[in-house]
Amino acid sequence: MRQRHTQPVLDALHHWMLLQRQKVPEGSTTAKALDYSLRRWVALTRFVDDGQLPIDNNWIENQIRPIAIGRNNWLFAGSLRAGQRAAAVMSLIQSARMNGHDPYAYLNDVLTRLPTHKANQIEELLPHRWQPDAI
Repeated sequence: MRQRHTQPVLDALHHWMLLQRQKVPEGSTTAKALDYSLRRWVALTRFVDDGQLPIDNNWIENQIRPIAIGRNNWLFAGSLRAGQRAAAVMSLIQSARMNGHDPYAYLNDVLTRLPTHKANQIEELLPHRWQPDAI
């Protein structure tokens, strides 16, 4: 399906990009943008041949949006260290979400365990390895 519908559009786009590249001055912003895309053309179009690859990266873009927005907000966190701490907590919250955990439950459990947890087993508390304590 992708090959039948998408490949002709991609072929036309690639041809157009090659033609446009010949028309723009070397070193211009447009030339740099075209060169960037043309150098990565095989990787950019790999989704056509592999149906398991997503056509876009919207999902991951939406996952990291809060971090990108926070990056600007953290400029006013009071100090550089406070901003770094806020960024680390946001990263943990988002990682917990991405691993299917309730961020509040994750942080509550991890922060409770942390003071007595063995340093050589700290990886167990990372979101991708964390298992809540059995009650």
